[in-house]
Amino acid sequence: MNSLQFQDPAIFSAIKRETERQNHNFELIASENFASKAVMEAMGTTLTNKYAEGYPGKRYYGGCEVVDEIEDLARERAKRLYGADWVNVQPHSGATANAAIYLSFMKPGETLLGLDLAHGGHLTHGSPVNFSGIIYHPEFYGVEEATGRIDMNKVREKALKVRPKMISIGASAYPRDFDYAAFRDIANEVGAFLWMDMAHTAGLIAAGVLNDPLPYCDVISTTTHKTLRGPRGGMILIGKDKENSLGYIAPKSGRTKLWSEVLDTSVFPGTQGGPLMHVIAAKAVAFEEALKPSFTDYQKQVIRNASALADVFKEKGYKLVSDGTENHLILVDLRSKGLTGKIAEEALDRASITVNKNMVPFDTESPFVTSGIRIGVPAMTTRGFSEEEFRRVAELIDRVLMSPDNEEIIDMVRGDVRALCNEFPLYESSIAG
Repeated sequence: MNSLQFQDPAIFSAIKRETERQNHNFELIASENFASKAVMEAMGTTLTNKYAEGYPGKRYYGGCEVVDEIEDLARERAKRLYGADWVNVQPHSGATANAAIYLSFMKPGETLLGLDLAHGGHLTHGSPVNFSGIIYHPEFYGVEEATGRIDMNKVREKALKVRPKMISIGASAYPRDFDYAAFRDIANEVGAFLWMDMAHTAGLIAAGVLNDPLPYCDVISTTTHKTLRGPRGGMILIGKDKENSLGYIAPKSGRTKLWSEVLDTSVFPGTQGGPLMHVIAAKAVAFEEALKPSFTDYQKQVIRNASALADVFKEKGYKLVSDGTENHLILVDLRSKGLTGKIAEEALDRASITVNKNMVPFDTESPFVTSGIRIGVPAMTTRGFSEEEFRRVAELIDRVLMSPDNEEIIDMVRGDVRALCNEFPLYESSIAG
């Protein structure tokens, strides 16, 4: 970064400060992780200069022979990682991958049945403030207030009532795994497509520590960061490609299109232009990392760490949504402690502990205040934390939450956080110059 230091010292300084923040904070945002240096190096290359609209072998620009090779490597590695028939690695984000799926499988005004955002769902699964809830007709299933879990009988009842064109699975704040076979039976019964957005759990699924959606779902989307630990971006997969009369946006050609063809067209030119070839190269690096045995070991440790974190919180009398976790996150309901998510997030931030305030099911606060916090373990597991360290993390969080206005305690906790982070170095200063 020597050139940046002299050409734009303001940006260089900001990057250096962010590197320091990551080095000395507990990063506990469930959707965040630490990419490897190899992944970051791939993003900071001359590939950022290359325009490559289209797909390998079918580009709209010349000079694409090298980036064709890179995109093919990314696709083949992703297919091996998940056992998929077909993938598209071009989506810029999970949201644009989801937009392409809507464009392929649904017409405007048709009904989607998805998990309610207030119950742990995702913005792009029908929220009325998102394109998915503006262009399409959203209906929702939720979790049970008593258990914090999805009742598949209730999902079936709702599906029979609203007859959706597509059913979505996946969440941003649901601590449990999904019963894909039950969702498949419901989709078959009502004649709906079944879509899994595995953005949060993609790494756990790749490692085989959570249920596999590919045998059951028609289409799958994901981000490539979060538990997959790659660059920020998206991807679409099909377990088994099919011939079908989807073709809502594909040109009429007198033949039935493969689903993969329709989805390719929905990504480009349907929802975005030129792919980010430097990010696709970084995706390829991340997929290769995920194919190694060490990645499975990492994901198993994620599960153990989340479980250890949950156990300590329960011992200290905190209410956890669904009474625990089966994946990489816990959702803490703070109402029994007389706290809001906003107060908790701000107090913890002053102690160098980064979490996010989060709605809990049947919340009594607004989305800007919330009654809960979401805590995820992937990033600090990447850093090297095991169950022992996460038990310590829970103790430090509890100290802050029990005295959120006591700056002396917060200062002491911040010192403990820094000391523990120093035992597990993350990025050397050269990352920022």
